[in-house]
Amino acid sequence: MLAARSIAWWRSRYEITADGQVVTTWRPNTWRTGGSFALAGRRYHLKSNVWGSRYELTDEMDLTIATAERVGRKRWTVEANGRTYHFERASLWRPEESLVADGERVGSVRRVSVLRRDAVADLPGLPLPIQVFVLAIVLTMWERREAAAAAGRAS
Repeated sequence: MLAARSIAWWRSRYEITADGQVVTTWRPNTWRTGGSFALAGRRYHLKSNVWGSRYELTDEMDLTIATAERVGRKRWTVEANGRTYHFERASLWRPEESLVADGERVGSVRRVSVLRRDAVADLPGLPLPIQVFVLAIVLTMWERREAAAAAGRAS
């Protein structure tokens, strides 16, 4: 199980732990969607299209490791290592995304509190870099939704 803990209140930055041990820090880009993290001596970059509906995970040699399609929709997918992982929004009312296999919920990414940006991810069967990729996508998606809602309230 992964846990993401917000480590900077003025901007998004998360310390990610696996079973209580720090494995990486997710550093979103400031002015565009995406970001980077280092894991087991390798550097990974997350890139997104303008709408934030398609993401790509690349390594330091710019080789594609994984892609995510239809992010932000009720159902979306991640492809990595020749496998497709299916995700769906668990509820309209709470921040949670479910990992689904054969029609059954087998894992999730969810907020731990409505007052904090922290989250936990239980994604069995996914390699660790792909788990961090999914967690980073979901954190980014939630932040984009919150920013859009705040902008709507301000106008």
